[in-house]
Amino acid sequence: MVNQIANKIDHTALKADTTSDQIKTLCEEAKTHGFFSVCVNPTWVKEAAKLLAGSDVAVCTVIGFPLGASTSAVKALETKDAIENGATEVDMVINVGELKDGNVDAVKSDIAAVVNAAKGHALVKVIIETSLLTDAEKETACKLAVEAGTDYVKTSTGFSTGGATVEDIQLMRKTVGPDIGVKASGGVRDQQTAEAMIEAGATRIGASASVAITKGETSTSDY
Repeated sequence: MVNQIANKIDHTALKADTTSDQIKTLCEEAKTHGFFSVCVNPTWVKEAAKLLAGSDVAVCTVIGFPLGASTSAVKALETKDAIENGATEVDMVINVGELKDGNVDAVKSDIAAVVNAAKGHALVKVIIETSLLTDAEKETACKLAVEAGTDYVKTSTGFSTGGATVEDIQLMRKTVGPDIGVKASGGVRDQQTAEAMIEAGATRIGASASVAITKGETSTSDY
C-alpha cells in the first residue's frame, strides 16, 4: 500500500520561509520516494522544474494562495506565468467570500478563468477550503468547479482553520462523481490517515509529511 500511496502524493512545501535548500531537498525526496509531484509556491516553480528535469515527478503550484481573494484576472495571469516557468499542475483557491454570499456565478467564473488559462498546458485542482464551509456550501463549490471544467477538487490550503477529513472526502467524492479527482490536503501526517483518505475516495494526497507517511511514521508537520 505504501507504494500506492507514494504515487498519489503531492510532496508539499508552501511555508513563507521556505528556502532554496529546502526546495532542493523536496525535489530529491520526490524523486527518491516516487511521489507524484512537488507542490511549491510560484516563486519556486522554475527552480523545481530545473531540479526535476528528466524525472517523472510533476511540478505543481498554487494560485490565489492561500486566501483565494485575488481577482480572477490576477489568478489567470499567475496561472500563465506558472506554466511558462514549468508548472504542469495548478491548485487554485476559490473566492470563499463570494461563495458564502451566494454569488455562484462569480465563483464559477473565477474558477473558469484559471481553467481557461491552464487549458492544454496544466491540470487544475480547485481548493474549496472545507473548514470554512457548511456541507451545502461544499457541495455547491464542488458542483461549480466541475461545471467550470476542473480536473480535481481539493479540500484545503493547510493554512486555514482545519484540514482534510474523511467525511469531507466522502462528501466531495459523492458530489463530483467518479470522473473528477479529489485531493485531500491539510493534516495528513501518517500512513493510516492517508489510507483512510484514499479509502474515502481521494485520488491525490497533499502533504509535507510525505516521507514520514511512506515510512509508516507520524510527522508533526502542520500541512
